[in-house]
Amino acid sequence: MNSVYEKVKKFKEKYPFTIAWRLKAHSDVVFKHLNEGEEVKYAFAAQKNDNPFNIITTAAVVLTNRRLLVASKRVVFGYFFNSITPDMFNDIKVSSGIIWGKVYIDTIKEFVTLSNISKPALTEIENEISTYMIE
Repeated sequence: MNSVYEKVKKFKEKYPFTIAWRLKAHSDVVFKHLNEGEEVKYAFAAQKNDNPFNIITTAAVVLTNRRLLVASKRVVFGYFFNSITPDMFNDIKVSSGIIWGKVYIDTIKEFVTLSNISKPALTEIENEISTYMIE
């Protein structure tokens, strides 16, 4: 059983106003890239962009005991996959709007924007990522 999909699905059920599509396909990409001994601590879904009107770039975001993974399955073929190790992590920023919120993950090499996340989920996401990165 795909443990990534189960956690992403549980997140979506808990926060139904988060805009996310094709959760199984995105979760399968992450599951394929999990290393031996790597366990999933937390997972959620969001749009990987900064535009609130772009709702087709869903990604599965997974926190494991070793790294933070962001994966998105393309519609026709291929996928996008990012791996952020704790040594590459700089900062996390949370922004709350009228309906949805955004999480900004700053790394040494790039700036990852996750948007269209249900407002009540923002504190949970920030707590999970911050706690892991501090450890």
